Amino acid sequence: MGADIHDARRRRRLTMAVVADRAFTSRATLQRVEAGDPGVSIGIYAAVLLALGLLGGLQDVADVAHDTVGQSLATAALPQRVRLPRGKGKVDHG
Repeated sequence: MGADIHDARRRRRLTMAVVADRAFTSRATLQRVEAGDPGVSIGIYAAVLLALGLLGGLQDVADVAHDTVGQSLATAALPQRVRLPRGKGKVDHG
């Protein structure tokens, strides 16, 4: 992801100083982001993506539509049958 951020900044012809300033971070931290440093907080990555106008893609990271493993697990956990509790299925009309 760091290389993609680096390329996106360069395509926009923005200096590291400008992007760091817009992301409210230091140039050194932006260098770590562009190097893909996993020690940089996700909040900094989000701020840099926002500064580049790319924050919209971050919402897809945990989107349920892309979570095939989670969907499979949830489907496997569904009950085989659904039954009403005894005595609660009757309606008193009187």
